[in-house]
Formats: sequence, structure tokens, C-alpha cells
Amino acid sequence: MVTKRRKEQMFHEYFKEWVNLYKVGAIRSITLQKYHVTEQKLRDLVPNLKLKELDRYSYQQLLNNYALTHEKQTTMDFHHQLKGAILDAVDEGIIAQNPTRKIVIKGKTPRTKKSKFLNQFEVQALLKELNLTEDINWDYFILLVIKTGLRFSEALALTPSDFDFSKQKIIINKTWNYKKSNGSFQPTKNESSNRKIQIDWQLAMQFSQLLNKKEQDKPIFVKSRVFNSTVNNRLKVLCTRANIPIITIHSLRHTHASLLLYAGVSIASVANRLGHSSMTTTQETYLHIIQELENQDNDKIIRHLSMLI
Repeated sequence: MVTKRRKEQMFHEYFKEWVNLYKVGAIRSITLQKYHVTEQKLRDLVPNLKLKELDRYSYQQLLNNYALTHEKQTTMDFHHQLKGAILDAVDEGIIAQNPTRKIVIKGKTPRTKKSKFLNQFEVQALLKELNLTEDINWDYFILLVIKTGLRFSEALALTPSDFDFSKQKIIINKTWNYKKSNGSFQPTKNESSNRKIQIDWQLAMQFSQLLNKKEQDKPIFVKSRVFNSTVNNRLKVLCTRANIPIITIHSLRHTHASLLLYAGVSIASVANRLGHSSMTTTQETYLHIIQELENQDNDKIIRHLSMLI
């Protein structure tokens, strides 16, 4: 009886109930918001699609319509969220067969991508433009992200007590919810994001002096509500002055990782430093760099072997 009623249910209604049952309270609010956006897109695209009508054809058509206004990766993310609910509906016997099998992911032509990271010479040029005053400012924030690869929310959440200057380490165990007007501490993105990051002695000395008389449990960069655009605008000014590609704060995280990879640091160490949940994430994100380094290694191998006569 329950299954029969479920089959008559609209797909977007089932998805909403599924999100409330399995996702609310289990994932971060920012991730949950993405599921809510997906549910609204379902209402817009297939307001009258019932679960019993959900087959490979109707599902492919749904994805195709979504892909008309979204890039391929975004369509893939949309599909993955829907697939979780659909597979549960199959397990419950509401849907007879899995309609997501052999689905083709499409998408509109990607926009021209902005520079994802700076090279070593561009970083040096950027650093020369920083105005590092006697008190904390956004230029110190930019310097910190360049040298640590911290996520924006992780860097915002830093307090003086998170710095262990004797061991030259920064403790990452929280983030700052900057998207709310009053702001607040919240957990890290995942368990792997809880970590200790080694810093160089120069950075340790700079922040040791800056934080000398600051309250130990107060965020050092947050004075009022913080907007991502505020820091990005400051970075844009610095990039323009340095005559280098204009990038975002998040791109500084990519810059940090790329510099380490080119310096020969292992993928495992880079993954740990960035707080990735697995090395697979690191490998997928920096695949082009890894492939370039592998080509360089192959050249070294051939040169070395050719000397063995």
C-alpha cells in the first residue's frame, strides 16, 4: 500500500523528503543548501513527473534539459545528488529498475577559465606588492593563504591560540561561517581537514609579533561581517599592480599546492596539508601538473638509462 502511494508521488516531492530524512543534520549547511537548490530545479524542470514514470528516457531528458543551461561538471553534480535518492527508491521497490544506468552527461560549452594558480615568479611579484603594516590587515591574510593553502573559511577562523610558534605550526580545527551576518565558528569541512600545518620561520616571526597582545580565542581577521568579495577585490588590486593574472583567494590555495608539487613534494603530503579527504581528490584537482611532472621524470629516467653502457 505504501509503495503504491509512493509510486504516485511526484519525483521532486520524494527527493525533498529523502533530503530531510537522510541529509538534514548529517551534512554541513553549505552542502545541504546545494541539495535544496537541486530540489527547486526539479520543481522547475519536471513539476509533474511521478516516480512511477521515472525511467531511463525520462531521466535522460531531465538531465539534457538541465544541461542546456549548465556546464558538464555542474550537470554531473546534479546527477550525483539525484542518483542517491533514486537508488534508494529502487531499493525500496518504488522504482522497478535503476533509470540512471548508462546515462550520458552533457553540458553547455564551458566559459573561458580564469587562471587557476600563479607560478613562482608571479607569486614573488605579488608578495612584493603586499602592504604588511604593524597591525593585521587583509594583506597578511593573503600572505597566510599563499604560504599555507588554507581554505578561506579556515583562515578566517584562526585565533591566536591556534598558532604554536615554538613548533612553527598552525592548528586547523574549525571554520568561520562568514555567510551569516553574525558569523560564528563551525566544524571543518571533514575529519581530514582537522590538521596541523608546518609554517616557515619568517611567517612564524611575523604573526608572533602581530598576535602578541590579541585575545586568544577571538578570530584575528574578523572585525565585522566578512565578504569573500572584499578580500578578492584587494587581491585584484595587488595582482593588477604586480602585472600578473588576476586570481581569487581560492586560487591562492591552488597556487600553494602547485608550488609544492613542482618543488617535488609528494602527493600524499600535499593532500594532508590541504586537508583533502583522500589523495584521489588531490590527484584529480592537479592532474595536469602531475602529468607534467611525470613527463619530466620520464625524461630523467631515459637520460639516466642511456648512460648505462
